[in-house]
Amino acid sequence: MAELYYGVAYYDEYMPEDRLEKDIEMMLAAGINVVRIAESTWSTLEPAEGTYNFYHIDRVLDAMHAAEIAVIIGTPTYAIPAWLAKKHPEVMVTTVQGTQKYGPRQIMDIVNPVFRRYAENIIRVLMAHVCQHPAVIGYQLDNETKHYDNTGHWMQSGFIESLKVRYPDISQFNHDFGLDYWSNRIDDWADFPPVESTINASLACAFSQYQREQVTAYLAWQGELVREYCKPGQFITHNFDFEWRGYSYGVQPRVDHFAAARALTVAGVDIYHPTQDHLTGREIAFGGAITRGIKQGANYFVLETQAQGFPEWTPYPGQLRLQAFSHIAQGARMVSYWHWHSIHNSFETYWKGLLSHDFAPNPTWREACTIGKDFAQYGEQLSGLSARHDVAILISNEAMDALNHFPPADGKTNVWNDIFRRFHDALYDNNVGVDIINDVDAQCDKYKVMIIPALYSAPDGLLSRIHAWVERGGRAVISFKSGFSDENVKVRSTPQPGGLRDVCGVTYNQFTRPDSLQVDASAIGLPDTEAELWAELLTPDPETEVMTRYHHPAWGQYAAVTRAHYGKGQAMYVGFLPEKAWLYGLFSQFTADLRLSSQAADASFPVIVRRLYQADGQERVFIFNYSPTPQNLPAPVNGVQVLQQGRVSRGTPLILAPWDTVIIASDLEQEEA
Repeated sequence: MAELYYGVAYYDEYMPEDRLEKDIEMMLAAGINVVRIAESTWSTLEPAEGTYNFYHIDRVLDAMHAAEIAVIIGTPTYAIPAWLAKKHPEVMVTTVQGTQKYGPRQIMDIVNPVFRRYAENIIRVLMAHVCQHPAVIGYQLDNETKHYDNTGHWMQSGFIESLKVRYPDISQFNHDFGLDYWSNRIDDWADFPPVESTINASLACAFSQYQREQVTAYLAWQGELVREYCKPGQFITHNFDFEWRGYSYGVQPRVDHFAAARALTVAGVDIYHPTQDHLTGREIAFGGAITRGIKQGANYFVLETQAQGFPEWTPYPGQLRLQAFSHIAQGARMVSYWHWHSIHNSFETYWKGLLSHDFAPNPTWREACTIGKDFAQYGEQLSGLSARHDVAILISNEAMDALNHFPPADGKTNVWNDIFRRFHDALYDNNVGVDIINDVDAQCDKYKVMIIPALYSAPDGLLSRIHAWVERGGRAVISFKSGFSDENVKVRSTPQPGGLRDVCGVTYNQFTRPDSLQVDASAIGLPDTEAELWAELLTPDPETEVMTRYHHPAWGQYAAVTRAHYGKGQAMYVGFLPEKAWLYGLFSQFTADLRLSSQAADASFPVIVRRLYQADGQERVFIFNYSPTPQNLPAPVNGVQVLQQGRVSRGTPLILAPWDTVIIASDLEQEEA
C-alpha cells in the first residue's frame, strides 16, 4: 500500500469512450495512485429495476489494476435513478418546502423503508460484483451524507417514538420542553403536531438531534452491509463535509461527525476553500483538525478538494502544491481531487477538474505532476504523522442548534460557526495548532488549554467535567453564551453563566447587543477594541481578576473579560466577541507562563508553521507562505529540507517564495532540545 495516496474521482460514464487509456497515461505522469469511482452513477449501474450494467466499472477496474492504480468503490446511493422516483414517489424527501421533485442529488428520504430496500439491493449487487477485484482497496459509504432537512412521515414518527421511550411520563416531557408556553402542551402522543412549524426551541433542537442520529444510523447501516463483503486490509470511509457558504466554512450542523465516524475504519473529508488572493489555509486547518479528531488523532483521507474548481478558484502557480502539503501537515494521508476531468454538460459544467474540457495538459495538471512525484519520493517521510497539541477547541452540534435558534445578531443563519471560526482563526493565524474535541474526558488531561466557544446548551454532566478538568490544572477560555441552558435548551435559573458560574468566578443577569461599545484594555497592555455581536455585563466575584471593562457611560462598571483561579487551574471568561488579533493577544496573556507545544513558531499569517511527528519521534516542520510576496522566517529547527534537500540550522534565514512550501525533517535530538 502506498505511503501517501494522491488521487482523483474518475467517471468513465461521463467520458468519451476512447479516453480511458490516455487518461491513465496522464494519471501516471501526475503520480496519481488512487481513483474513486461509482458513487454517483446508480442510474448507469441499474438502468431499469433489476437490470445491471457493469461495463464502466469493469473496464475502469481492469485498466486501473493493469496500471497499478488503486480503486475506491463508492456506494451509489446519494443520487437515485428516475425509474425509482417514478415507481415510488414516496422515497422523495419531504422538507418544510414540501416534497422534493426529481432532478438534483440528495433528494431521497434516508429513513424511508422503501428507499432502504432499493438502496440495500444496489449496494449488495455492486459489492458482490467488485469485492474480489484486486484493484479495490476500500469503500466509500454514500457521499456527503446528511438528513437533507427531512421532515417527512418516517422521520417525524421515529422522532415521536424516541420521545415516548425517553419520556414514559408525558408530563415530564412537557415540563422539560416548556410546552405550556403558548398552549403548546401535548397530553396525548397522538396529538403530536408537525415539528417543522414549532416555535419551541427545545422541541426543534431535539428534532434536529434526532435527524443527526438518523444520519449516524444510516451510515452505520451501510457500513454493516459493506463489511459483509470486505476483504482483510480493505477500509471503509466516508467523505464528510462542512457548513457550506460557497466553500467549507464551519462545523456541519446536519451531521454529528464524531458519532457518524464510528461506522468507518478511516475518516474521510471533503474540504473546499477560496484560492487565488483569498487562499489562507484556514479551512484546511479546521477541517483537518475535526477529521483527525473524530478518529482520536488518526490519519485521514481528503477524498475531495479542488484542483481548478470554480472559475474564481483557478489556482495561481504554486498554490496547488501549497494546498496539497497543507493537508499533509494536518495529518492527511490522501489528497484526492474532485475530479479528474471537467464535465461537458449538466449542473457542474463549470466546476473544473484537474484537466480542463479539452483534456489537454494545463498548468494545474503540470503542477500536480510535481506533487505526485514528491508524494512518491518522500511519502515514507510524510505519512503516518501525528500531532502533539496541548490546545483544544470544544465543539457541540447541540450548542450550535440552540444558539442559532436565538441568534445574537439579525440576519445570521449560523452565528455559532462565526464564533467558532473567530476563535479558531485567531489561533491558526498565530501558529497555534489545535485539536478539536466534542467532549471532556480523562484523555483531555493532555491539554493545557481548552477553548470553549458559545456552549449555549449543555447537560450538567459536561459542565461538571469541564469543572473537574479546570480543577485538575487546565486553563479554559470560555466565551459568552456558555452554560446558559441545559440539554433541553431550557435556560438555567441559577446565576449565569449557569453551570459554569463557579469555575468562571463571575455572574451576570443583563446583556446587550453592542452598538459602538468600546472595551478598555489598557490594564492588560492591549489596544482598546470594540465589542462585536453580544456583550454580557459581568460582575466578578471578589477574588476574580478583571482583565478588561467596558468603556461606556452606562456599562463602565461592568467587566468584559475576567480571569479566575479554580482549584489548580484557571478560567478566563470573555463576555463579548473580540476581533481576531485582540483575541489572540488575550490568549497570549492568559497562557504567557505556559510552554505550549501547540505554539509552532513565533510567526504569524501569512507564514504558517505546523509541527507533526513520526512514530520514532522525529519531527516534520511544515512552513507555508500564504501570500504573493516572499517571506522570511528563521529556521525553527536543525534538520534537512525534505523537498529542497540540504541541511538547515536553527535560526538561519529561510526565504519562502510566493505560495511556497518548505518541509524540514528535524534532527532527532531536536525533540530533547
